[in-house]
Amino acid sequence: MNLKDKALRTKRIFLMCYDMFMVALAAFIALMLRFEFSYKDIPSKYVAALWRGLPFLLISAVLIFSIFRLYSILWFYAGTMELLNIVLACLISTFMNYVLMFLVNGYDTYALPRSFYVSYGVLLIILMSVSRYAYRGVGIIATREISEGARNNVLIIGAGAAGNALIKEIRDSQYLKKNIVGVIDDDKNKIGNYIHGVKILGGRETIIEAAKHYHVKEIIIAMPSVSAAKIKDILDICKQTGCTLKRVPGIYQIVNGDVNVSNLKAVGMNDLLGREPVQVDLTSILDYVSNKVVMVTGGGGSIGSELCRQIAAHNPRQLVLVDIYENTTYEIQNELKSRYPELDLVVLIASVRNTKRIDQIFETYRPEIVYHAAAHKHVPLMEDSPNEAVKNNVLGTWKVVVAADKWKVERFVMISTDKAVNPTNIMGATKRICEMLIQTYDKWSKTEFVAVRFGNVLGSNGSVIPLFKKQIAEGGPVTVTHPEITRYFMTIPEAVSLVLQAGVYARGGEIFVLDMGKPVKILDLARNLILLSGYKPDVDIKIEFTGLRPGEKLYEETLMKEEGLQATANELIHIGKPIELDENRFLKQLERLKDYVVEEPDDIRRIVQEIVPTYHPQINEKQRGD
Repeated sequence: MNLKDKALRTKRIFLMCYDMFMVALAAFIALMLRFEFSYKDIPSKYVAALWRGLPFLLISAVLIFSIFRLYSILWFYAGTMELLNIVLACLISTFMNYVLMFLVNGYDTYALPRSFYVSYGVLLIILMSVSRYAYRGVGIIATREISEGARNNVLIIGAGAAGNALIKEIRDSQYLKKNIVGVIDDDKNKIGNYIHGVKILGGRETIIEAAKHYHVKEIIIAMPSVSAAKIKDILDICKQTGCTLKRVPGIYQIVNGDVNVSNLKAVGMNDLLGREPVQVDLTSILDYVSNKVVMVTGGGGSIGSELCRQIAAHNPRQLVLVDIYENTTYEIQNELKSRYPELDLVVLIASVRNTKRIDQIFETYRPEIVYHAAAHKHVPLMEDSPNEAVKNNVLGTWKVVVAADKWKVERFVMISTDKAVNPTNIMGATKRICEMLIQTYDKWSKTEFVAVRFGNVLGSNGSVIPLFKKQIAEGGPVTVTHPEITRYFMTIPEAVSLVLQAGVYARGGEIFVLDMGKPVKILDLARNLILLSGYKPDVDIKIEFTGLRPGEKLYEETLMKEEGLQATANELIHIGKPIELDENRFLKQLERLKDYVVEEPDDIRRIVQEIVPTYHPQINEKQRGD
């Protein structure tokens, strides 16, 4: 037996001896109470009866307390359930007291006065409860005294079930270095009341004043069932305090009883978008992907890797991941193997620009569904290397489309972008050509070709949020190209959900468009991220404007006027009506583009503009030779 086991056994023996003393004390006080604490007035027969029955009473009490696990409970964390166990154990012990006294002393002696048993039961409950909860109270007070200086002042927003659970855990814990100074709730009926000794200070209008008055370091938003728009309103107030912000992620954690500090997540930029996340019919996706061979090109990228994660969760017969970049591909391969050990996963390093390699992959694995996410997407880099944008985005997509058609893929879903609408940069123009390519081949092929168009993705590789975070970590400045520049944003899971849903809705030739809500100013994102990091914009972290980059718009669009909109079963997903075009002329232009781009010309934009009349490049001095 190790030292820990010995200490535990010693503690339990001590508690049993202590309880025996409490039982004997309760019995003698109960008898004394019957005779108004005058020992000389107690008949000797009662004293004798009590002494005869006491050994049996002590043994039975300890056995009953053991059955109710009163020696196995961690009393430091005891709550209502533990108190109920004490009451039940004491009531049963009282009943056993009556039975044992009758058996030991006989009916003729009347054992003990009937009022004795009532007094004994009440006294036993009080003595047992006080001893247990006094230990708990002393422990909490001692712990708080020791660590009081190291605690951060915390403000809780939300006096509902989630707030109640968090306050209880924080106040009871000896490990959490948090001191709750108050609660905020808009319900006027709650203001001024207390939750576990913490006062509800007022509504949201008092957040800034309370944070300043109580020197709050952290604000926890415990409102998991409130809409995204209301959360954003509260966050807009909270971020002005400079406090660290955290929140309870979802209502399901209330249902599961999992609301505790470990479940809290830091408030992120997606919480400030102010709209509900896109909802998809997961059952329809499961039915569509399940038991199919699915291929994802660009599977190591931000969108491609999330596609692989969600597809893997929907039981495909085989998942084929194709990417040219080995580092991120290796990472997602290890993640999928760990999370889905039964998944039939094939990971291939290949370029979509390699005709023979792509054809061999399709011939070998015969995918039934293809998600084409392989592309160059970084606007400024592609402006400096426009030929590479054409080779990878246009010719790479063309080669994959041809292979999909040849090997009779059921559906082909291409990832597009809102930058394809009236493009001002070569990346957007190449994506528009890809959309035209999809719509053209859909008319001739048995494969259903569709495209999915969405805006900027929060946190994706090369996006603005990781850049801002890096700049803030380095002490600034945070660089924004223009004070008025705006973009549509969505989270990576939202974007991928849209892509998967498009595969279900697809009938061929569609361009699916997400209703992404209101566009967001990049300057606001920068300010919000600085505030969420605990700094003040232009005081602690400077914001600098660097000017629009080559090919960059002030405002992005999601749909061409000619396309119009059609509804789908998901009210946030729309379909752009296909634009009529001369397919034969378009394919001849593609052939010319293919032959011309390999010569590394300086005027590739001119050829692209002939194919995409809505493309209006913004040429800087560096590109004048094009």
